[in-house]
Amino acid sequence: MKWILIFLGGGLGSVCRFAISVLFKGMVSAFPLATFLSNLVAAFVIAVIFFIGNKLNNHVVWPLLAIGFCGGLSTFSAFSLETFHLLKSGQLGLAMAYVFSSFLLCLLAVWLISKLVPEGYL
Repeated sequence: MKWILIFLGGGLGSVCRFAISVLFKGMVSAFPLATFLSNLVAAFVIAVIFFIGNKLNNHVVWPLLAIGFCGGLSTFSAFSLETFHLLKSGQLGLAMAYVFSSFLLCLLAVWLISKLVPEGYL
C-alpha cells in the first residue's frame, strides 16, 4: 500500500511541478522562479506534514504527501527538513557542510554533464 501511495503522490507532485513551470514559462528573468516556487511549496508542505503529522494518519499522509507529492514536486523539501533537523540538534557544522556540499556538488554534477554531453544536445 505504501508503494501505491508514493506512486500516486509522486505523480501528483510531478504534474504540479510541470504546471508551475508552464505557468511561469513566459517570464523573462534570469531567476528560476518556477523552480524556486516548486522548492518553496514542497518545503512548506513537508514542514506542515511533519509538524502537524502527529495528529494525522502518518501511514497514509507521510508516504502520499511527504515522500510522494513533495518528492515529485521537489526533493528540496527533504533537503530542507534534513538541514533543519541538523540545525535543531545543534550540529551547525554538519548542517553547513551538508548545505554547501549539496549545492556545490550538485552544481558541479550539472556542469560536468553539460561538458560531457555533445554540443547541440543542450
